[in-house]
Amino acid sequence: MRSFRYTLLSASLAMAVTPSLQAEEVKSANSLKEMVSEGTASLDFRYRYEYVDQANFSKNAKANTLRSRLKLVSAPMNGVSFLVEFSDVTDFGNDFNSTNNGQTDFPVVADPEGTEINQAFIKYATEGFDGIAGRQAINLGNQRFIGTVGWRQNEQTYDGGRIVWTGDTSLKVDLSYIGKVNRIFGPDDGPVQPAELKGDNLFARVDWGILENQTLTGFAYLLDIDDVDKYPAGRSVDNSTDTYGIAYMGKFGPLGARASYATQSDAGDSNLNYDADYYVVEGTMNIADVVKATVGYEVLGADNGVGFKTPYATLHKFQGWADKFLVTPPDGIEDAYIGLAGKLGPVALAAIYHDFQAEDSSADFGTEIDLSATWPVHEMVSLQLKYADFDSDDSDRFDDTEKFWVTVHVKI
Repeated sequence: MRSFRYTLLSASLAMAVTPSLQAEEVKSANSLKEMVSEGTASLDFRYRYEYVDQANFSKNAKANTLRSRLKLVSAPMNGVSFLVEFSDVTDFGNDFNSTNNGQTDFPVVADPEGTEINQAFIKYATEGFDGIAGRQAINLGNQRFIGTVGWRQNEQTYDGGRIVWTGDTSLKVDLSYIGKVNRIFGPDDGPVQPAELKGDNLFARVDWGILENQTLTGFAYLLDIDDVDKYPAGRSVDNSTDTYGIAYMGKFGPLGARASYATQSDAGDSNLNYDADYYVVEGTMNIADVVKATVGYEVLGADNGVGFKTPYATLHKFQGWADKFLVTPPDGIEDAYIGLAGKLGPVALAAIYHDFQAEDSSADFGTEIDLSATWPVHEMVSLQLKYADFDSDDSDRFDDTEKFWVTVHVKI
């Protein structure tokens, strides 16, 4: 498998220097041959060093991984186009638990090795309408419920169909039926997590631009997940849920506001019986167009010892970069946070402070500080440094954790 990955990488580099495939703009094709010859190819390399110091491990994780992608996109013909994207994750050394490399003496860095077809779909696009069928990336809203988990090296993708209609009104309708979710733990099943989840999943969103810079959204995410042999139900079928919600986002000059509410209950063949709520309120302020301040309060509730579930979310974006709450605790969680973001020359800086408490008990979980610096070195190269420090107030349930990342991203 490793030799195959190196072959893919070599082929990708060869195609990167093929001028005929590096079209600056997509041209409309008149034949199947032109769909291919007028198409484009692109390369994406992301190297990352991730360091994890977790209190309940005597060894620290030190992960060096490289994600390589080759994307081929056809030119459109009568609104129809194709996309195929190959992805490979290679690690250099085994001083971390990738979730399937057997290195359980180390903390988890969920970036397992593997080569796969990341995306492969056919698309039909006309004015105000897009339809996609196949394996695809789906990011809905701010990815709080449905996303690609783009932070991890192996992206989460979705097999199914999606239609997006915008028309000439202030409405946007987004509907997806998904039969399989390809998770970040793949492409092969690991000892703890399955690589994919099958089932009948429906994602539905309607965005309504009620006023300029004011959007109201209604959504329904109905997950009916099949049981997966050899894994506990909590890894698969017990994540079957019906979630209905509304969201608001608006801007008022330098001020911004965001609010959302959702209710969730067990669904499908889940063995659980619960009803839990979610809500968030957040405000932002741009100060002299230099610094953006954010303050927010997000709650994932619990019922009958079951926390509000978000199995397909891009979880790294929420509740701290240390990823201590990828699964909502059985007594829920409240996250009060404040952040600052700005620029120092070309470098984008951000700092966020979180205070975590239980929603359905009196427990204090802990606090976290997150820091990042992102430098667009070149139009094709970016460098990012990130740091997360979680300080536990309940060491019986959550461990003190420090994480540090260095990421170099190259797009060709």
